Amino acid sequence: MTNTMELSSIRQAAERIAPYVTRTPLEFSQSLSTRVGVPIYVKYELFQKTGAFKARGAFNKLLKMSPDERSRGVVAVSGGNHAQAVAHAATALGVEAVILMAENTPAGYVAATRGYGATVELLPTIADAFRRVEYYEAEGRIFVHPFDDEEIMAGAGTVGLEILEDIPDATDVVLSIGGGGLAGGVSTAINALRPEIRLWGVETVGADAMSQAIAAGHPVELPAITSIAKTLGAPYVSERTLDLARKNLESVTVVTDDEAVEAMVFIAERLKVITEPAASCTLVAAEKLLDRFTPDSKVVLIFCGGNTGVNDLCGYISSHGSLLRKV
Repeated sequence: MTNTMELSSIRQAAERIAPYVTRTPLEFSQSLSTRVGVPIYVKYELFQKTGAFKARGAFNKLLKMSPDERSRGVVAVSGGNHAQAVAHAATALGVEAVILMAENTPAGYVAATRGYGATVELLPTIADAFRRVEYYEAEGRIFVHPFDDEEIMAGAGTVGLEILEDIPDATDVVLSIGGGGLAGGVSTAINALRPEIRLWGVETVGADAMSQAIAAGHPVELPAITSIAKTLGAPYVSERTLDLARKNLESVTVVTDDEAVEAMVFIAERLKVITEPAASCTLVAAEKLLDRFTPDSKVVLIFCGGNTGVNDLCGYISSHGSLLRKV
């Protein structure tokens, strides 16, 4: 598809999902601006329905399915946020959903997914969960891929449209990469409308499938997801999302779990919101990219999700709190 067609798909997605999702706020943060050294704005996608941007793609995908496809049910694979999004969208639209998750998925994510009405099956690893999909497709279910799907990416791309509506003079956007669907959708929307805006990706060590794919020149499968940022835990990126990242992103910064947790605590203290490591890592990346910005920059951080339980947060601090600073 051409860039124009992709932008058209994202605009159509925005209209399609509007009755079902939240128009999340984008606000200037004095605390983060002071910390980083340039004006920082936050897109609070953690206030989205189910606590993450994933609801946008899930609703767009299911709303585009035919009545026959919906009657057959869906199956999805997720580290947490896509699971909840598909479960919520399926229940809202009267579709039966099976969600495949890794056994080490935080318990809160599993409970929430079941709470939204889906059947959950736990597999030893996320790679095993992807392999299990074939069984359910053979039963007739439609696979709702967490990132390598045009409708999923178009839904995610609506975040980019909202950023441009709220701060049209933005200069930079920093966003997280799991499988690359958010990065692909947002970068497509922004590059089509404001190609001068720079987009910067970020991953965590142990969930860095995109960085490794860029280095290798092709998608590679991670042997395991070792980062605490489970919602970035795609075992691989796709050819499509890799191509979009190479085409549309300035770079991909990889940060440590310790750095992400320190940023989580700072954000909780100053902005009064609890993010996921998958979101707080954008703040770390912005600091590492400081020499690429100017005093006139307007940098947007996408806080992609906030589904961190209190027990999870306490565990993160206990295990990864060596960098905590006084706030």
